[in-house]
Amino acid sequence: MTTSADPAPRVLILGGTTEARRLAALLASGAAGPLRVVSSLAGRVARPVLPEGGVRIGGFGGAAGLTAYLREERVAAVVDATHPFAGVMSFHAAEAAAGAGVPLLALRRPSWRRGPGDRWYPVASLEEAAALLPSLGRRVFLTTGRTGLAAFADAGPGLWFLLRSVDPPVGAGPEECEVLLDRGPFTLEGEREVLRTYGVEVVVTKDSGGEATAPKLTAAREAGIPVVVVRRPPVPEGVLVAATPEEAVAWLRGG
Repeated sequence: MTTSADPAPRVLILGGTTEARRLAALLASGAAGPLRVVSSLAGRVARPVLPEGGVRIGGFGGAAGLTAYLREERVAAVVDATHPFAGVMSFHAAEAAAGAGVPLLALRRPSWRRGPGDRWYPVASLEEAAALLPSLGRRVFLTTGRTGLAAFADAGPGLWFLLRSVDPPVGAGPEECEVLLDRGPFTLEGEREVLRTYGVEVVVTKDSGGEATAPKLTAAREAGIPVVVVRRPPVPEGVLVAATPEEAVAWLRGG
């Protein structure tokens, strides 16, 4: 990765996930040798938690813009540590890395796994999730983020939604909707309290994986509440995948 013009190779980390920040911290500490670390955040969160090392905020202008950035900045390797549901960015990263001839690794936390007592209903999209709701419950706890609410706008009469997100929602959504602004990680007792306080009858979530938001699944299991789980999109074909920041460090070190 080293060049004569830039003795410290530059690594670009895409995403502001917990795993992305952990990886940035490891690389900034020298875990993979002397590297210049730059984390790129989409800018969709008003007050993001910033990682260690260099930070850029905002888009690249599609795959072509990212390709140009990789070449101009002489990036030696890219780690796509975006949210598991940031599908468009992942495909842009794959196209750009191939175009610029830069190695690419996807850092993806493992999916959640159903356990004994879980009442899960896997679906392929938010629209499929909305179609299921009338048969599962009337008071819905939406934990799918602040976008995509339009899918639930016409889910059915008599439905009430509690939307939890870091920032206020954008776009049209269901008429009967209360917004709960909060940021994980969440505790099991806190999730139990949310379900009790709001009389939640069904939970809708994306399979984002990880521990920060998993307690809601345990709380729902304890209460016998059904959970509609939107399956995550696939990683682009041919892209290597690491499950942890430590695995990503080993890849960057050539191991």
